[in-house]
Amino acid sequence: MKACVVQRLSGPAGIAYTDIDDLAEDPGHVIVDVRAAGVCFPDLLLSKGEYQLKLPPPFVPGMEAAGVVHSAPAGSGFKVGERVSAFGILGAYAEQVAVPVPNVMRSPAELDDAEAVSLLVNYNTMYFALARRAAMRPGDTVLVLGAAGGVGTAAIQVARAMGAKKVLAVLHRTAATDYVSSLGADLVLPLSGDWADEVRKYTGGRGVDIVVDPIGGPAFDDAVRVLAIDGKLLVIGFAAGSIPTVKVNRLLLRNVSVVGVAWGEYLNKVPGSAALFSWGLGQLVYLGLKPPPPQRYPLSEAQAALQCLADGGVLGKLVLEP
Repeated sequence: MKACVVQRLSGPAGIAYTDIDDLAEDPGHVIVDVRAAGVCFPDLLLSKGEYQLKLPPPFVPGMEAAGVVHSAPAGSGFKVGERVSAFGILGAYAEQVAVPVPNVMRSPAELDDAEAVSLLVNYNTMYFALARRAAMRPGDTVLVLGAAGGVGTAAIQVARAMGAKKVLAVLHRTAATDYVSSLGADLVLPLSGDWADEVRKYTGGRGVDIVVDPIGGPAFDDAVRVLAIDGKLLVIGFAAGSIPTVKVNRLLLRNVSVVGVAWGEYLNKVPGSAALFSWGLGQLVYLGLKPPPPQRYPLSEAQAALQCLADGGVLGKLVLEP
């Protein structure tokens, strides 16, 4: 079968589209015929040897897939031909991928495969973050940093679908302002300048109930300052490069919280939670939540797709289609 193989740890240029051995059936795995593979930032880091998981070449990257069941072990609950999505894996940049049974979920009937794979990490992470970690309530005001990226766009849509009163967005790429507004943001601000002052003015000095922070870096301090009483700042990642620190007396005096969000780690530690969160997200999809149209590339052009991600040219989700 065809696959994209990292042959050297030099980024996108080190990936080759080539033939590899077909997968053998495994009693603990579902074999999925891949119809769409999600492209995410960890894939780029893996191709450079800069991810927390270090893999020696050659290997097939890809942590998200959607497609149909090619084969499934007895008792798995899945049948041949069923539409499924898979997460927390490696090897999705291929025509087939082997997935542990617990990492397989049924794809929403309302979405095609490229849209379904768009939900996997970013939207499940944000549903987990807002519903579980932040205990978001209808009427809350949500601020999203890094709003033009995959996590940011998911945060805007999930917050809106869960009944946020207002969704505020802060972004580095000002060219994406119209795009972010189209997703449901009520106010879009550039990361440069006095965005925190603008947030306070917009909220009448009250601040926001929840901050979604996938970037870290210098913006973190201002993000803490714009929290309302009982507010929560959700730490999701550090796309800005540096890991911030916080003086906990500020949390005490202002009655606010900094909350860690690691969806994948939670699933590993709490068996059965993946089905619970995907069911909740599925209800939002049933009620009308739909990711924006993904940017689609042929599987053979994985190099170009990852380079686009590296260059900051992605709005929403990148998907590879065999």
